[in-house]
Amino acid sequence: MARRLRSKRSQISEKYRHSPGTAPGTLVAPPGAPAPIIRVLSYDGDDCDEREIASVQQLVELRKMGRGLWVDVQGVGDADLVKQLGELFGFHLLSLEDVLNLHQRPKVEAFDSYIYCVLRMPDFGVPLRLEQMSVFFGKDFVVTFQEDPGDPLDPVRERLRHNRGRIRGFGADYLAYAIIDAIVDHYFPVLESFADRIDELEDDVMNSSNPDVLATLQDIRRELLLLRRAVWPLREMIGTLARDECEDLVSEKIRPYLRDCQDHAAQLTDVLESCRELSTALMDAYISSVALRTNEVMRVLTIMSTIFIPLTFVAGIYGMNFDPSTSPLNMPELRWYYGYPFALGLMVITAVVLVFFFRHKGWLGTTRPLTRR
Repeated sequence: MARRLRSKRSQISEKYRHSPGTAPGTLVAPPGAPAPIIRVLSYDGDDCDEREIASVQQLVELRKMGRGLWVDVQGVGDADLVKQLGELFGFHLLSLEDVLNLHQRPKVEAFDSYIYCVLRMPDFGVPLRLEQMSVFFGKDFVVTFQEDPGDPLDPVRERLRHNRGRIRGFGADYLAYAIIDAIVDHYFPVLESFADRIDELEDDVMNSSNPDVLATLQDIRRELLLLRRAVWPLREMIGTLARDECEDLVSEKIRPYLRDCQDHAAQLTDVLESCRELSTALMDAYISSVALRTNEVMRVLTIMSTIFIPLTFVAGIYGMNFDPSTSPLNMPELRWYYGYPFALGLMVITAVVLVFFFRHKGWLGTTRPLTRR
């Protein structure tokens, strides 16, 4: 387990390493990041056009059409392409730098012509993976950057394609809300999977001292800590969008939806804290269970040692080499006809008396196993 944790720390340090003294706004693609795939959805109240483009130049004509635009960039392995997109939509270099630095805390930054949001998107799997999602939106556009292809946003795309709900009728701020809400809702099945794993481990913790149980619990606690760092700032981030400081780009009719999304983030926090408390309780129960089993073994060994101490004393007395012919006080039992049976009987009686005494005190007997309530 220690080797696995060291490997994980090494991966994190490699992923987030930056050269000291780099100028602010320097765009450097993360090492090993996949090449970007640009998917564009252009829509209005009548139809929705979806396509995959190869260059930023193809977006220029789409922007001139005056329709709603969602540019979804999957993969951040090309810093030049990110810079070109920023120039086309007027994004600040510092915002683009945050897109490529994949360790951002969920946050909101409001600019004159756009709002920049960062949040982390969970991915099912063991170990847990949290992918950074950057969302830019203005009056008539939404631009999203994600680390790798694959996301939980297909329901949002389906609503755009088939004009379900109010997503085409409202502005880009509603589309940005729908994207954020889909990511927030995606946390719930992830946390449910953690709750199921913890529930399955409960029986193992109570009935086994297998070291693998401890390693699994430690992995769960580490992943829950990663989730906590991603979930806790969500409520503050969404609350910032719903406040007056973003009123230029977030209309009043969108704020109730954002407040509802903020409530979902608060529920996530409660569920997450419950899972963390359960995992901590299971860890304590496991340690107590192992300690209890160790105490049982030590108690048996102590009782056995206590029984044999007087027997060893008797054997030691009669094992001393004093000649009874020299003095009548030198162990006269050695010449007694029943001396040897007497010594053995004394040992047996002593052992039996001690066993009954220990049982009367409750020091002997089977301890009731730990059971679930």
